[in-house]
Amino acid sequence: MNATELQLIRQELQKTQKQMSELLGISLKAVQSFEQGWRIIPPYVERQALFLLTLKMETQERLGPCWETRRCPPKVREICPAWEFKSGHLCWFINGTVCQGIPRGRWSEKMVLCWKCEVFFSFMKNWGLYPVRRSAQRRKKSENRS
Repeated sequence: MNATELQLIRQELQKTQKQMSELLGISLKAVQSFEQGWRIIPPYVERQALFLLTLKMETQERLGPCWETRRCPPKVREICPAWEFKSGHLCWFINGTVCQGIPRGRWSEKMVLCWKCEVFFSFMKNWGLYPVRRSAQRRKKSENRS
């Protein structure tokens, strides 16, 4: 997650930086530093911010479960925590989900896949956040070519 994405999530939640710091259990200065890009946003902050956004989304039409979108076979579903807890809209939040046939335990490793996944893409696109990441990746690629 980058600074712009965190700020957009905070704005979507209609929270001030102070209110967001309280929700995330961090200092106001930390939120300010993250949003200014002075500090890297740690995984636990990213995870909590996305989860809060998902809770707000609950009042709107929920996206289909990941196992339907990804067309997971029954054997994969049976061992996947997202299926076990009937939380296919939160697959990206639950560690240990079976993505691309391999259980994903660490948040940082998991989110590399999630940012490329159509389930997470749909969630982020719903909130207008995915184009931010996509354009940032394009900028980074063009900078690397220069």
